[in-house]
Formats: sequence, structure tokens, C-alpha cells
Amino acid sequence: MTVRELQETFGFGVVAMPQPDRTVSGGYVGDLLSWVMGRAQADQVWITIMSNVNTVAVASLSDVSTVLLAEGVTLDEELVRTAEEKSVNVLCSDLSAFRLAALLGPAV
Repeated sequence: MTVRELQETFGFGVVAMPQPDRTVSGGYVGDLLSWVMGRAQADQVWITIMSNVNTVAVASLSDVSTVLLAEGVTLDEELVRTAEEKSVNVLCSDLSAFRLAALLGPAV
């Protein structure tokens, strides 16, 4: 599945999508950035409520396919530009991290 297919299948909002054809395989849920850096794997969906500049940096370093912001969280305009510049896909949803993990688990 690609990031665009993920977004379209589940109706997630698009915050930034510079790499819509990036492959999605698996996922990671976490908000402690140091844990995410050490445990999230390339091409995973990272589900989080974190929305600061470090979120984009950690996503880039971890090489996740997309950040999925839960609970209606989004990024400010400056962070959206940073995500685009660093080629970090960011989607959003009003669902909780728990609900997103349960929804995506069988799909990715």
C-alpha cells in the first residue's frame, strides 16, 4: 500500500504529502521521540499526537513513510513547509491513536 492509498482508503486528512507513492508497511505508535527514533522502522506509519518541529526531524531520521497525527492534531504552516522540504508525509485524523492502530493493524 502507498501513502496515497492509505490516505484515500481511510479518508485521512493531508497535511503534507511530498511522497504520495511511498510504500507503507507496518506501523509504530508513540509520543516519546527518543523511543520513536530507536524503534520505528523505515516505511512504517508513525501514529502520534506530537506536532512540534522535532516530530518532522524524527520522522526524517527514522525514515517512516508517513506521520499520522491523531486526535485532530495538525502542524502549523511553518512545520508543513518543513515537512514538504524534508520530504516527510504527514496525514491527520480525529481518531485516537488507539483507534488508528486498531484500524490500520490489519491493513498494513
